Amino acid sequence: MSEKKEVQQLEIPSVDLLEGELKRTRYNARYRRTLRTTIFSLLLVAAAAVIIAVLLLPVLQISSGSMENTLVDGDMVISLNNGKYKTGDIIGFYYNNVVLIKRVIATSGDWVDIAEDGTVTVNGVVLDEPYVEEKALGDCNIKLPYQVPQGKCFVLGDNRTESVDSRNTAVGCISNDVVLGKLLARIWPLKSFTLLN
Repeated sequence: MSEKKEVQQLEIPSVDLLEGELKRTRYNARYRRTLRTTIFSLLLVAAAAVIIAVLLLPVLQISSGSMENTLVDGDMVISLNNGKYKTGDIIGFYYNNVVLIKRVIATSGDWVDIAEDGTVTVNGVVLDEPYVEEKALGDCNIKLPYQVPQGKCFVLGDNRTESVDSRNTAVGCISNDVVLGKLLARIWPLKSFTLLN
């Protein structure tokens, strides 16, 4: 008995079919490369945005009435963390793992005095405070006049009857290293967008 070998003849693909397959393979490689680049770019932009938002321009939400009527509960503000602030600036700072918002009234070495009617003087000069609707001595347990220690600032809330601030030893003067930044603008609600001085 003789064995018959069956030879299977391979069909050679046409040039058009090969060119089509090559184009498809190149397209898939280009698509994967573009997708990887896009995802990497988006992750890089997101990381940069988070770093900027956390370290340089933190966004904060107001959650008390201590700065009324300048800022009210629910407002969102943007701040700049550049380590520079002066009297009159509104700053955010850490206090017992909470962020408080207050206005800088005096800085290192300044003498602060608050009269019974709530009039504030710094270094013997009465402060012009158009942002305060109702002056009050408030929750004050420090000995007045008070000298601001080195490397610290004296802060008050604009709503003097409700604010617990540097007038009380519970908060006291604020050290520079706990300051998050100076508030630049109210950004929410949009209809109330305001630059803050």
